[in-house]
Amino acid sequence: MNLYQCSVDLKDDAKAVAFAVAIEAWMAYLQSKGVIADWRLYRRKLGFGAPVARDFQLEIEVEDMAQLDRAFRFTGSDDVHVERLYTTVHQMIGAVDVALYRPFPDPERAERMALI
Repeated sequence: MNLYQCSVDLKDDAKAVAFAVAIEAWMAYLQSKGVIADWRLYRRKLGFGAPVARDFQLEIEVEDMAQLDRAFRFTGSDDVHVERLYTTVHQMIGAVDVALYRPFPDPERAERMALI
């Protein structure tokens, strides 16, 4: 399992609940199409966080890099429904940072270490 993490700040005129509803629709659609495994949305609580912490954390689980690649290709497809869901979410985003995480130690690393 790999974790694609998006740290998000909304535009000043965007509403947090509207963003959550749009993310729900978009992520549920991606999940129903099998291009992501699971997802979660978190909001910073009581403004607590590092000075560079963004307000929302969106975590998207994918089985492997191939599934993540399928998700990106699916998002870029010429499908009107995909475009509408994607645009609804992204028109509310003011700033975003992304990162990709993997379990550690991963199975491949654990197998190599067992051989030493």
